[in-house]
Amino acid sequence: MTPTLTCWEGGFPHPATAASLTPVRPAAGYRADIGRPSVSDQIDTFGGKASKDMTENQIIVGQAASTSGSALRRGAAAGYRWLLLLFLVAGVVQIFLAGLGVFHLHSYGLDDPAGDSALDPHRTLGFAMGGIAVLILVLALFARPGARQVVLAAVLVLQTVLLQSLLAGLGDDSAVWGGLHALDGLLALGVAGYLYGVALVRRRATARDLR
Repeated sequence: MTPTLTCWEGGFPHPATAASLTPVRPAAGYRADIGRPSVSDQIDTFGGKASKDMTENQIIVGQAASTSGSALRRGAAAGYRWLLLLFLVAGVVQIFLAGLGVFHLHSYGLDDPAGDSALDPHRTLGFAMGGIAVLILVLALFARPGARQVVLAAVLVLQTVLLQSLLAGLGDDSAVWGGLHALDGLLALGVAGYLYGVALVRRRATARDLR
């Protein structure tokens, strides 16, 4: 039989037993009072860091999108104001061309075929103003000046694109419709003037806030 390794020989333990009883010295920097994190804790740590990085990236992307959206709105608002001013100037020219055409028509004579071309500049500018009104509405949707302003911009499109042509066509049969055609044109200028005034007030208020 093989003797046991735990027997004492001469008061000293067997070498193999002594080796097994030798205490293991901890590595440098090791502290027994600080527990090592578990695998789940490490996963949570890395997951939290990843979540934090994703959150920061989302904030950066959101800020970039907000800046881009603000720049788009500012550009649309500036174009909206300039187009309204252009519409008002064109409206003044339109009134002049209407008077010019009427007196040319009178000088040509109502039965003269050349008299029909007397109002061609007035018609051409009227169609151009309808296109400007459509652009004003599109820019108002991007600039978002307010619900009332967007609705009035849509009304401006109806006045210049639909009502002006309809009333002018009916004016060939009755002068009353022709008078309503002129009145609708003046109302369209009033709407455009109101929108332009509100846009200027809003712009000046924004400039004061930025100072």
